[in-house]
Amino acid sequence: MTVKIRGATETGKYCHTGLHCSVYFGFSLAVALRTDWKLTMRVCRHRCLLGAFAMLLCASVALHLLVALFLLSAHHTTCELSQCLFTQPHDDLTSANRSHPAPSHVAAVTGRWKQEVRAGEVNITKLEALFSHALYNLHAPPSHDDDWLLKVRSKGSEGHNEEQWLSDSKEGYDPIQWNTSTETHPPWLRFHLGISRWQLYQHRDANVAVLLQQLAINRIVSAVQKTGGTQLKLVLTFPNYGQALFKPMKQERYEETNMNLFYFSDFERHNAEIAAFHLDRILGFRRVPPVVGRLIDVIKEIKDVTTDHKLARTFFTSPVGNTCFYGQCSYYCSTEHAVCGRPRTLEGSLAAMLPDLSLSPRRTWRNPWRRSYSRSKLALWETTPTYCNSVKKTPPYDQGTRLVDLIDMTILDFLQSNMDRHHYETFEIFGNNTFLIHLDNGRAFGRYSKDEPSILTPLVQCCRIRRSTLSRLRLLSLPEYRLSDVMRASLSHDPLATVAPMLAEPHLSALDRRLDTVLQAIQRCLLQYGDVIYDDIPNYPG
Repeated sequence: MTVKIRGATETGKYCHTGLHCSVYFGFSLAVALRTDWKLTMRVCRHRCLLGAFAMLLCASVALHLLVALFLLSAHHTTCELSQCLFTQPHDDLTSANRSHPAPSHVAAVTGRWKQEVRAGEVNITKLEALFSHALYNLHAPPSHDDDWLLKVRSKGSEGHNEEQWLSDSKEGYDPIQWNTSTETHPPWLRFHLGISRWQLYQHRDANVAVLLQQLAINRIVSAVQKTGGTQLKLVLTFPNYGQALFKPMKQERYEETNMNLFYFSDFERHNAEIAAFHLDRILGFRRVPPVVGRLIDVIKEIKDVTTDHKLARTFFTSPVGNTCFYGQCSYYCSTEHAVCGRPRTLEGSLAAMLPDLSLSPRRTWRNPWRRSYSRSKLALWETTPTYCNSVKKTPPYDQGTRLVDLIDMTILDFLQSNMDRHHYETFEIFGNNTFLIHLDNGRAFGRYSKDEPSILTPLVQCCRIRRSTLSRLRLLSLPEYRLSDVMRASLSHDPLATVAPMLAEPHLSALDRRLDTVLQAIQRCLLQYGDVIYDDIPNYPG
């Protein structure tokens, strides 16, 4: 074979691959007298580098295409996160051994997902329609100065001016630069200033959503254990001086309370506190402080910021590497009942704190239908059918709205199956003419397979109910406003709903069943007695 070289311009014909380069290097030595060998070597080296870069580029493009194809296939075979966690709570979603579903199963999952999306949109529409109904937008009675829990001093009154609101911030806290304008107030302060004689917040109060958002995302600067109570609770503080009551997750949301446990031995559930807030608002009461779910880093947001040495001493690492703590309380505060992160992330509920007792004292009342809290004894009301007759003659139930206020609380407790209502509180400044604060709902939503009829005893014995409450209950029994549907829609707004449903479906179905029971009890009262309905909405035409 004869190879001709015609200078450097044709050199590239023999340098497209490493093999050609090697052949050419040997040949070039034989014809060095006719070729500039230095120029030839430079050009060949340049061509070799270009070839290497081209090979790397092709390999990179091929790798990206493979990754894209893998992610696309994974997208079609992965179910929605909330559905996976709820229907298969013990599955490891990141396990490499998890088998891919068959094509028919993929189609079924996709179909269910589309149905759930459509159902969710319908439920949201129902919730909006409910809150737009005339029963939820009644004209409130005129408010006088003494109908508000707290008031801001006017500018210049008693020597106070805007400069009094200014102060240097503590370490980790925001500077205080508030004045008499509500626009300068943090959401928690606007919530406190919005509490009236009749409710904790107004219907469609835009500040509630802002408050819930801040509770869910604000940086935590302090965490201490709340004194009193039977189970572990923490008070968390934020940079804007707002505070929240934190209740950690004690059991999974889909678990049902052990039927062998007494009501006073049950766990307090974080999702019960969240669900109680939403149910109370749907019923039109607005007597539960705003509550939201949040994921907490137990190291960064509790242990590292706590000044509570007793709490700090209870932190430990579990055998599987999770960070745990148990605090100090009457029940379930031990290493056997510790609260643990996964490995350091913990679910919990955050409830907006009410104004400090030094600013607005609260009075605690013993519930007339309080249970015996005994394994063997029964309370007097459980053995005396005419018990309500004596209650009606006893202040403050003998006048005003206190009795129907208590019936409202009874209906809330029956719907959520809360047997732990031994006391209730009111704001002292309003005297007896005010609403009952629906605090402490952690033992609600424990069982969905069984209803507890004894919770409804005050309604059955007294046969007295507000007209507005009865009208809303009837509204929620209609298909277009079904209680379970609007409750599901309302709970879907909570941040933790992206992890798993806040309430298991059987709990939602139980709400509809219990609502029917309440309406049947009221109907029996109406057939038996004449003076059952307390008309608090005389101008409502419905």
